Amino acid sequence: MDDIRFGVDIGRVIIAGPDHPGGGDTAFFTGDEATMLATPEVPGAVDALARLVERSDGRVWLVSKCGPRVQDRTRRWLAAHDVFGRTGIDPAALRFCLRRPQKRDHCLDLGLTDFVDDRPDVHDAIRGAVRRHYLFGPQRGPAPDYVEVTQTWADVLDAVERSSTSG
Repeated sequence: MDDIRFGVDIGRVIIAGPDHPGGGDTAFFTGDEATMLATPEVPGAVDALARLVERSDGRVWLVSKCGPRVQDRTRRWLAAHDVFGRTGIDPAALRFCLRRPQKRDHCLDLGLTDFVDDRPDVHDAIRGAVRRHYLFGPQRGPAPDYVEVTQTWADVLDAVERSSTSG
């Protein structure tokens, strides 16, 4: 694939906080270690990420907005679920920022071409910094016209395939 470089959000894109059997997102953020680690993966995320790593020759970065405490919890969750080992993403390809608009800085610094995120405000902030936007998961309002709406990881992979065949 032509020098494609993916950025992928983590919360509600890889980590399915709202699906936690013991209390939704709050279980990940405020639960004890076992409760936090029991937060499930978004269905299909790991397999899809492995495919993106393969398609992009390893050029996939995880870019998440969170403070130091949640950064630490995220690192522990990723390690406990062996996300790096199962996907082939380089553990050094984990980036954090404290505010969502700072994801733009990571996109520019890393030369990202594609970004998967569940928040329209993030896509607005990174507009012009990446070529292709994948708005992930269910949304409350209409999607901006410059994003590809992707409800599932299968939808992301389909959209990536369409973009690679259309040039």
